[in-house]
Amino acid sequence: MYWTKVFIPTLKDAPQEAETVSHQLMLRAGLIRMLMAGVYSYLPLGYRVLLKIQRIVREEMTAAGASELLLPALQPLDLWVRSGRDKDIGDVMVRFVDRKGRNVCLGPTHEEVITDLVRAYVSSYKQLPVVLFQIQTKFRDELRPRFGLIRGCEFMMKDAYSFDKEESGLDKNYRAMFDAYTSIFKRCGLECYAVEADSGVMGGKVSHEFMVPASNGEDCVLLCRQCHKAFPFHEPAQTACPGCSSALEKISTIEIGHIFKLGIKYSSTLGAEFVDADGKKKPIIMGCYGIGVSRLIPTIIEQNHDNAGIMWPDEVCPFKVIVMPLDVTEPKIREKSVEIYNELSRNNVEVLFDDRDERAGVKFKDADLTGIPYQIIIGKEFINKNTIEIKNRRSGIKTAVSAAEDAMKAIFDFIGVHKQKVC
Repeated sequence: MYWTKVFIPTLKDAPQEAETVSHQLMLRAGLIRMLMAGVYSYLPLGYRVLLKIQRIVREEMTAAGASELLLPALQPLDLWVRSGRDKDIGDVMVRFVDRKGRNVCLGPTHEEVITDLVRAYVSSYKQLPVVLFQIQTKFRDELRPRFGLIRGCEFMMKDAYSFDKEESGLDKNYRAMFDAYTSIFKRCGLECYAVEADSGVMGGKVSHEFMVPASNGEDCVLLCRQCHKAFPFHEPAQTACPGCSSALEKISTIEIGHIFKLGIKYSSTLGAEFVDADGKKKPIIMGCYGIGVSRLIPTIIEQNHDNAGIMWPDEVCPFKVIVMPLDVTEPKIREKSVEIYNELSRNNVEVLFDDRDERAGVKFKDADLTGIPYQIIIGKEFINKNTIEIKNRRSGIKTAVSAAEDAMKAIFDFIGVHKQKVC
């Protein structure tokens, strides 16, 4: 794609409302724009990253045995009254009365809705287990929305739910989700720790939070750097690691995932029952598994940036390569740049062509700011010495290659892509 066609409104300076590094870089790199406090538009680069994260989540959820569906954002308040949670989280619920006089809300989460759905269709132990997930927009009337996408009023979540006939089934699904989360966050390029947590208003007896170290995080954990394990910061008096007795370090973190063994809290209240092999009715045993999908974008940036801008991990980058003709008015430079761009495109490499008639310094700064992993630079050296330059955004390593030889082979080797053979 061509830069001038994508719509990438980069900014030289961060807007005043940006509080964290990730918030500043997302605004400056043209990933998002604030509509009002806690509500953001995803611009093309930001949306491409969001779609990459969703793809990773879908792949890992499917591999863990979950089936995707989509539940309504608009929910009857009656369901929340029946579960009792209309009072527990009533302060953040966006609720109103529609023109028919019905009390409704915009879903802050979907435990009630999914339980009511399964209640309607599952009645026998032979139909269990069932594992379902969705990626859906949630709405919460946050008192203090902050840090851009980290704490917003409208945000994207993946929530999965397991339904089992016995505790051993729940244990199996919980472990499958735990492992899937570990894989998701690794593929997103994150250092992440699973910490035993309080289930809070969600209910249940066991839960784990997935915490990412970040200097601007709202949460804290106690970290053992020797064992590479983290512990909840509920007991500040704890100073030594239970495993190796090394000193624990308090660090700031961002919560990006939370999984729960809900048990029968919702099924017993909302009447989701099954008949077991002996003909007895029992409440279905549930688990709940959430990931802050949109929150992952700033979290990734918090761990992957430098003074010049973002450094996207390969699996979530908006584009893998940016081709940069430093003078698009020079026919030889533009012709070679287009040739390279077309060859990468033919080989299914996601490539951005910076076709702007801008100074070289502007292009270099924007390329580093937006964080595309590999830069191919065609400038005066191509005219004078018939060479082009390849740069790794993360390492800063640059390589000059001869355009007279097989430059494309060097480019494909540098970016770690195998060139497709022509039949």
